[in-house]
Amino acid sequence: QLELVASGGGLAQPGASLRISCVSNGFRLENHAIAWFRQAPGKEREGIACISSSSDNTVYAESVKGRFTISRDNAWSRVYLQIDSPKPEDTGDYYCGIKVGAARSTCGAPPDFGMDYWGKGTWVTVSS
Repeated sequence: QLELVASGGGLAQPGASLRISCVSNGFRLENHAIAWFRQAPGKEREGIACISSSSDNTVYAESVKGRFTISRDNAWSRVYLQIDSPKPEDTGDYYCGIKVGAARSTCGAPPDFGMDYWGKGTWVTVSS
């Protein structure tokens, strides 16, 4: 059964950098678009970045554009989210999603980028 797990979260000071990862439990991710989401306390889920299967297309939410970078290593079935210049409002539960349905290799439109399944998250706290 497909399982996605995010890791690498923790406490980050404003302005510092942090990289979080998403891995599967053996399911190969190389043919699937993957996206990162976050949910802050009291707020709804927000789609923040998506990457196509071949990394030739990335999409970002306006709230993170220029500060966050999504990337992937298909050899290791991992997807990363580099968080630069984090702000307190970036605090939340970060998790990844995978597109398994039609056009699975490409990113769909925001806010969910066409993702069909979401995994377990990692908490990121940005505070001084």
